[in-house]
Amino acid sequence: MNLSLEYKIREPKVILDKNPLLLLLHGYGSNEADLFSFASELPDNYYIISARAPYDLQYGAYAWYAINFDADQNKFSDNEQARTSRDVIATFIDELVANYPIDANNVTLIGFSQGSILSYATALSYPEKIQRVVAMSGYFNEEIIKEGFTNNDFKNLKFFASHGTVDQVIPIEWARKTPAALEKLNIPLTYKEYPVGHGVAPQNFFDFRNWLAS
Repeated sequence: MNLSLEYKIREPKVILDKNPLLLLLHGYGSNEADLFSFASELPDNYYIISARAPYDLQYGAYAWYAINFDADQNKFSDNEQARTSRDVIATFIDELVANYPIDANNVTLIGFSQGSILSYATALSYPEKIQRVVAMSGYFNEEIIKEGFTNNDFKNLKFFASHGTVDQVIPIEWARKTPAALEKLNIPLTYKEYPVGHGVAPQNFFDFRNWLAS
C-alpha cells in the first residue's frame, strides 16, 4: 500500500467489524518508532498506527515542519509546512479508513510536542474525521488551523491535554492558554499538568489511557 505517510502498525487483538484507530504523531526530530514503543500498553481493540512526519531532518529524525532560527537566535516555525502536514494527516486518515477495517467514527489522535500541535490543527480543521485528541506537551496554534475553523461543528470532539510544569522546550504558559481557547469553541477538555520536563510522565500515560477508556 502506498499511503501518504510511512507508518508502523499494530493490528487490534480483538477483531470487530470495524475497529477504532489510535493515530500516534511524534515530536520534532523523532520518528514513528518513538511513541509506538508504548503500543503494547494501549487497549487491545484499537488499530494503533504511528506515522512518520514527512520532513526528513537526517539519520532517522523527522519533523512535521521546520523550526528555524533567525540571526538573533529567535525560533520560528515554518507555518506553511505545518499547514501542509495538517492536510497530509487528514488525507492519511482517509487512506487508513479506506485500506483497513477502521471505524471512521472512532478516530483518536495522540500527539507529543510538535505532533501534539499538529493534532490540534488537524482536529480543529477536520473535526468530522476525528473524535478525540490526546495532546501532550504541545499547544494550540491558531495560525496553522484552517481559515474559518471556528464555524466547524465540534460536537463530537473531545480533548485531553497535558504538559510538564518544568518543560524547557515548550513553556507551560503556552499550554495554559489551551483551556480558554477550547472553551470558546465549546469543546470538552480534560487538562492536566505533571511535575516533569518535556516528556511523558508515567502518570500522564495512565491518565490518558483511563480517559480513553471512560
